[in-house]
Amino acid sequence: MTTPSERIAEEIRARIRSGELAPGAAVPSTRRIVAEHGVAMATASRVLDTLRRDGLVEVRRGVGTVVAAGAGSARPGAAARAASAPTVDDVVRLAMATADAEGLGALSMRRIATDLGIPTMSLYRYVRGREELLARMLDTVYATSPLPDPLPKGWRARAEVCARTMWAAFQRHPWAAHVMSMTRPQVLPHGIAHTEALLGAFSELPGRRLDLDTRMHLTVSVFQLVRGLGVGIEPAAQARKDDGLTDEEWMDRTLPDLQAAVDPRRHPHLVEATSNDVDLTLDTLFEFGLARLLDGYAAFLGNPARS
Repeated sequence: MTTPSERIAEEIRARIRSGELAPGAAVPSTRRIVAEHGVAMATASRVLDTLRRDGLVEVRRGVGTVVAAGAGSARPGAAARAASAPTVDDVVRLAMATADAEGLGALSMRRIATDLGIPTMSLYRYVRGREELLARMLDTVYATSPLPDPLPKGWRARAEVCARTMWAAFQRHPWAAHVMSMTRPQVLPHGIAHTEALLGAFSELPGRRLDLDTRMHLTVSVFQLVRGLGVGIEPAAQARKDDGLTDEEWMDRTLPDLQAAVDPRRHPHLVEATSNDVDLTLDTLFEFGLARLLDGYAAFLGNPARS
């Protein structure tokens, strides 16, 4: 009996063979397969795993899963990868490329092992499990997003550069904010510099010495602001990929329904908001939120000036 994943894989395989999906064309993402076929995410992942093993599709960073060049033959480089054992860096880089292109939902130990051309259990020689793999990926994000040297002087300037460095990293790797934990922080050697930079900034206030508890709260609150907004980057990007609409196009389509749902007598402020153009994006929320957070810090520290 044909399983759902085999049936869906055969449908996509037929589209590739017929030329409907040409080399380089995007194939349905795991989320689209879930939506169109009503299957579980694990089933959708198995569909793409099957097509990758067949050499029909490949992951292209920043694009997603696409039809492979020369679809139908062995994927270029697969034999070479199988012939030589990968390194831990190979595992982490491939996992990051997969998450960058398709999101964390597409990432599994089986998936990475398949793409490397090794048995799934062999992958545990490199990392103990998915949690360690995710931590290594996040640490690599920090490693490739260094803070400026030297750091700017003044707590506010340093807080801003730390926050903006992290925000830029989350935009390059939209999954990273989901991996980062604030309550059970991972041991990230390259992330230590970011925490140290902020703790140091709040430890060097002119004429004042804050206790450690206060300094930690000031530091972690900056990280939490960035992370909290950062978790919206990946679903927003996936939505644009799934429906092909920009955020502005989606809003144009949705606005009439939203305006119809707003009662002028009960929601006069929302009527105003939905009747005017408002520049509201994740980037504007980040800039506004960071500025207001640091304004609050300035008042708390008794130093309203931009120091």
